[in-house]
Order: sequence, then structure tokens, then C-alpha cells
Amino acid sequence: MERRVIGIETEFGCLVRDDQVGTPETIVHLVRDHCFYEKKWGVIDLHARDYSFEPARSGGFLLNGGRLYVDAVGDHEEYATAECSSILDVCRHHKAGQWLLQSFLDDLGLTDAVSFHNNSVDHFGGHTFGCHENYLVSMADEEFFRASLRGLIPFLVTRQIFAGVGRVGGHRLNFSSLENSIMTISDHDVDYQWISNFYGVELDNSVDFQLSQRADHIIRTIASRVRFNRAIINPKWDSYYQNATYNRLHILFGESNMSDYATALKVGTTSAVLSLLEDGLIGRDVEIQDPLEALRSISRDGSYRWLVTLTDGTTISAIDLQRRYLSAAKKRLTGVDEQTDWVLANWESTLDQLERDPMVLADRLDWVAKKKLFTEFVASEGVAWSDDILQSLDIEYHNINRNQSLFHALEQSGEMVRLVSDFEIAKAMSTPPVGTRAEGRANVVRRLIAAKSREYVVDWDVVYAGKGRQLEFGDPLHTYADETHRMLAGLPE
Repeated sequence: MERRVIGIETEFGCLVRDDQVGTPETIVHLVRDHCFYEKKWGVIDLHARDYSFEPARSGGFLLNGGRLYVDAVGDHEEYATAECSSILDVCRHHKAGQWLLQSFLDDLGLTDAVSFHNNSVDHFGGHTFGCHENYLVSMADEEFFRASLRGLIPFLVTRQIFAGVGRVGGHRLNFSSLENSIMTISDHDVDYQWISNFYGVELDNSVDFQLSQRADHIIRTIASRVRFNRAIINPKWDSYYQNATYNRLHILFGESNMSDYATALKVGTTSAVLSLLEDGLIGRDVEIQDPLEALRSISRDGSYRWLVTLTDGTTISAIDLQRRYLSAAKKRLTGVDEQTDWVLANWESTLDQLERDPMVLADRLDWVAKKKLFTEFVASEGVAWSDDILQSLDIEYHNINRNQSLFHALEQSGEMVRLVSDFEIAKAMSTPPVGTRAEGRANVVRRLIAAKSREYVVDWDVVYAGKGRQLEFGDPLHTYADETHRMLAGLPE
């Protein structure tokens, strides 16, 4: 792809099957401590990165340049990939985080009692948790940046037809009454600073299956305060970069795909659309009249017509709206490189197959794989879609334990397309992606561990390893390999 940094943050659900081993809250802290204090897979933060959400020792940076930490609000395990410059590196490092977490459970003897899941919804608790995407965008002017989001939102609303992970059932948000809410109002004082309003979440059994796990919970298109005020985009106008033309686009409405193919297609097409936006090549003809209504209606449309109403009042299918982006991308990006051509070709073939028969994509799209699997189960077992067993199967699809996961059972039987190998994922557990500042950061982490140093600060854009040893990582597309070697001269290898 054109030079761009991409990263994925995944918030994991923790399922404890044996109360004697502890609560989910104690487990995630146990896993964090095992990672940094026992296994030495990284260096834990000695300083508070955020006093509300990431206080000191809540987590740290890893040997592969990424981060593992416990989000203080919600006490969930979260893994952020290092900065990646290729979509296959995104796939490798996304899976590497899952493998790391599972290895810690195995080490602790918790494999049979505890499981982590990269799903995005608690069916019965009413909570949703995210898989957020970060993209380096070259938009120096804040007004242009924010205006460009109007052209991005319709793409994000409709990309669920291939990027959605699928879910059984639904939720209904109740803003008028909390009487029947299955959501517990937050125990965290900080929420009263960050939440615009509370609402109830109730089970909605009027839908058997839908494309997206999070569509029912999104109540804003763009918002900065996003806890219980969830939005499609959180427009962080922050810059971890010296070059003022670089900024981070933080996409909230995403879900953690198990399928390599779906992950690659999701980040690849989004990156292509961002290139179009940077060049001002997306017109008003893609804008949707009511993005939030379209988000939910597409997700719940079992007929797969996926119709949306544009701002000019005309109706179009989500597939044809995606084709408007695809057409512009083919004109602008064809031939840029092999990876880009893969994205364009597979974007087009996926849209064509979705139009003909979505079920033929059961070997590459998560929502289709789940729909096919669960439909067969309902038919063979004579159960209803509203039965609890379907919710359990939904959760188990996303189990990161390859010996328990329904997804991995499909993958191991050759029923899912793979883009990255076990060897590549295992390597990504301890090796940074190439071509970004993650290489320099990983080098610093490795040397700090070897030196048993207690004087350091490691962050995305800067490292400090003692007096006279400080280096800013202002360019995300520079490796800083030579600079970090010089800075760390004298420290143990």
C-alpha cells in the first residue's frame, strides 16, 4: 500500500469457568504480571501514561514493539499491535497478541478454567468492547481532516458486509428508563467526567443473527467522549509525529476478525479509501442520510439486500455504495504495488460474490462462516436461535485457544482461507514488523530487559533509558535501528 502505518487495538473478554481461580478482574492482572515480571516479554510502565485509564504498572511495551496492558476502566486485557506498514504484518501481529495471551494462561495452568475471547459483545451482560483501528493519515489541516470524515463514514457503515464478525441475537438501547437494564451503571468515578448520558441495554430477540456485534451499541457518528457514548470514529487530533502532516485516525466501529482474509480486506480497503480522501477524490454522492440507522439496518437485514438512503433521497445497496469507493480506488491506486492490487482484486471479487450468494464466502468472512455453522447446528439439533446454546457457540467461535475455538476447528480442517502461517505468527510474538519505528522501540525494550534497568520510559513516540539516553521517534516510517544502537551503547546486549 502507499506508505501508511496501521495498528489494531483489541479488548479481550475474559471468561472464568471456575470461580476458585479468581474473578475476571484478578485474572487479567495475574496475566499482566506474568508477562512482565515472570516471562520478561516486555518492560512494564513505571510511570502513569494516563492517570484514569493507564496508571503506572498497568502494562507496558513488548519485545515485538506492541503493548499489553489492563485498561483500568473495565479491567479488561488489551493488546495493541506495533505500527505495521503492510496488511499482512497487521494480520501477523494481530494474531501474535492472541498467541501471547494464550501462552500466559497455559504457563499459569489456567487453560481449562479461563479463556480469552476476541469477540466484541457480552450477550447477557449487555456490554460491548472494541477492536479499534489506527491509521496514519496525511492531513495537515484539521478542518480538512474533519470534513473528510463525511466521506469515510458511509464506507465504515457499509464495510460490515465483509468485515462484520457476526452475532446471534441483538440488544436494544433504552434511553428513557433504566428499570429493566442489564447494564450496571459504572463503578468508576472517571465515567462521570467522560459519559454524556447513561442508558439501559436490553436483550432483543427479534433478530436471530446479524452481521455486526457492535452495531446495536453505536449511538454517535463522531464523538470524543466514548465510554457508553460509543461512536463510529473518535477523531483524535493528536500527533505522535514530528511531521505536522501526519495524524492518527482512530476508528472505533470495528470488530476483531478471526479470519486473516477478513482482517486483511478490512484494513486494506480502509487504507485505500483513506488515500482517496487525502487526495480529495471522494464526492458527496456517497453520503448517507442517517448513518446510524443504516448501520443497524444493514447489520440486521437477513435478506442481504442491505439498502441505504443517500442524502439526495435515492436508495442504493451497500454493495453498490462500496463499488463507488472501489471504482475510485481502481482509478487512483491500480499498479501502486502488489499488495494494493491484491486489495483491489479481492475487494471487487468479494462484492461480486456477496451479490450472487454470500454463503460462498464461508471460507473467508467471519459472519458468513458463523451463519453457515450455526444454521447447520440449528437444523441438526432442532434448537431455536434464541436458545442459550447459540450464544455459547457464538462466544466459542472467538476463543483464542486453538484447542477450543470453533474458528480454529474450521481453520484446522482446511475450511478457512489462511494468509499467514503459524511460523509467521510465532515470529511476530517477539519480533517487530519491519519498516516502522517499532523496530527501534523493540530494540530498546530488549536491551532494557537484558540490562535489568529500572530507569526508563518507553512510549510510542519517545524512549528514555537513563541520563543522556533519550530519543524521539518522530517519524513513524523510520526504523531508528542505528539511532537506538548508538543511544544504548554500553548497555548489555
